[in-house]
Amino acid sequence: MALYEHIFLARQDVSQQQVEELTAALTEVLAQGGGKVTKNEYWGLKGLSYRIRKNRKAHYTLLNIDAAPQAVAEMERQMRINEDILRFMTVRVDELEEGPSAMMQKRDRDDRDGGRPDRGGDRGGFGGERRPRRF
Repeated sequence: MALYEHIFLARQDVSQQQVEELTAALTEVLAQGGGKVTKNEYWGLKGLSYRIRKNRKAHYTLLNIDAAPQAVAEMERQMRINEDILRFMTVRVDELEEGPSAMMQKRDRDDRDGGRPDRGGDRGGFGGERRPRRF
């Protein structure tokens, strides 16, 4: 069996419970094909970079899948038919990541800036206080 990471985006006007039901239905399709979902992460309702079918937001869900290619193809076929799914992407990987994905890890603001020194208000290295202008 092959390993896959699968992400899908559901419409903004469906509830979180409906997204979970959709995920359960997709898991069942994979189980009928002899596969299984090893990790299921709901990332929440997030803004889109651009509108997709008049939606500005979408429910994001990640699935780590261990299944045969035929089972994944059947799942994707059913996703194309479903009107609640805006987009999806399946990527075959060599190994699945353990633990929470990068989207689920909590990070502080200090970690995001890559360890750079504080850049707040010092006018980019001109240093010191500003002196009044002389005309």
